[in-house]
Amino acid sequence: MTATPATVPDTPFDALDTSVIAPVWARYTNLRIDRGEGSWLVTTSGERYLDYSSGIGVTNTGHAHPHVAAAVAAQATKLLHGQQNIVYHEAGLRLHARLAALAPAAGWGAFLSNSGAEAVEAAVKLARVATGRPAIITFRGGFHGRTGQTMALSTSRVTIRGDFEPLAGSVYHADYPFCYRASGGSHPIDACTCDWETRLETLFAQVVDPRKVAAVFIEPVMGEGGYIVPPPGFLPRLREITDRHGILLVADEVQSGFGRTGRFWAIEHWDVVPDVIVMAKGIASGLPLSGILAPREMLAAWAPGAHGGTYGGNVVSCAAANATLDVIEREDLVANAAKRGRQLLEGLRAVAAKHPSVGDVRGLGCMIGLEFVDPTATESRTPDAGMVKRVVAGALDRKLILLTCGSFGQVVRLIPPLVTTAAEVDQAVAVIDASIAAAERG
Repeated sequence: MTATPATVPDTPFDALDTSVIAPVWARYTNLRIDRGEGSWLVTTSGERYLDYSSGIGVTNTGHAHPHVAAAVAAQATKLLHGQQNIVYHEAGLRLHARLAALAPAAGWGAFLSNSGAEAVEAAVKLARVATGRPAIITFRGGFHGRTGQTMALSTSRVTIRGDFEPLAGSVYHADYPFCYRASGGSHPIDACTCDWETRLETLFAQVVDPRKVAAVFIEPVMGEGGYIVPPPGFLPRLREITDRHGILLVADEVQSGFGRTGRFWAIEHWDVVPDVIVMAKGIASGLPLSGILAPREMLAAWAPGAHGGTYGGNVVSCAAANATLDVIEREDLVANAAKRGRQLLEGLRAVAAKHPSVGDVRGLGCMIGLEFVDPTATESRTPDAGMVKRVVAGALDRKLILLTCGSFGQVVRLIPPLVTTAAEVDQAVAVIDASIAAAERG
């Protein structure tokens, strides 16, 4: 059989068949979206949904921000693809310079790729080359991607990796200080009693020699694993431990970067300087782009041709990223994320006080999680994924889009665009309150 270009049928959008999409895409909604405007998505029938998913933390500048859209359109009329090995393009050179200026120290550079997983893969390869060591350590509950290498790093849920063994080797998992679910009982993060450091030292003593560890990968705020904010001393102490053993500290800021937590990089909350920053999601307002930031001396450890990619640093994506940085700066979106995040936390904690099914409310900036438990269970922290599903469905019925996370599916997460307003936050809190109340009634 000879393949020929398919004729595109003149079929209305609402009549197009969805069964052609692979069912591996677990769906949150069946909405058919015509356009996006700021924090809102508009269906083909004109219904407006407040989107507090941001396409899984991607549309930090909101949907179809005029400045970003104009930059994309202007670039698309000039050049769609200028491959990094072959040419330089203006959008890419400007973006590399701007990203270097956003690095936590002088003398850093960037490598650009397409997705978060690709950027994590690049960081693994760079760490091994730069240190001459083979092993990687990540933390239980972490998520770093779905490619072969990054699945080995990820333990947020067994569905991410369980069907794909054997996975890449020389990856080891340390215990993360999850204060709400600590084995000795819940406690405030500012009075943490988790024994994560003892367990890490035990890992070194029993499983992997720290002299063989190239890097420790850490999400400054754990994402898929449950939107978990670490205790104040965790990251500074982890920096000390990695320094002592000559191990690189890699901050996976794929979800938490570009202002999401009320700082440009989430790791800034703890005044910790990592050795590598991994970035994606919010970098280009929805166009595929990712990358790593690292000292130029470290990047030079890669021999020319040792790593690459056909589409990495695509010119249109770079134009979108430059425009995204313009908007973040001009509209002071990092400060707005901090303000709206505080408003969300205060509102949701007031809601939680009325509902015994809410076990915990936590987050930084516009990265907020509500953990749901079964208040009738013997163990008061028993995860309640069914409740989460009912709350998310109820919110969707009330025109609010939310997502879930957590190893047991027990967390509702809020990831609003950083352009969201105080009125929109109030609306979201009210919808969540009503949705929890309805879900509790059954």
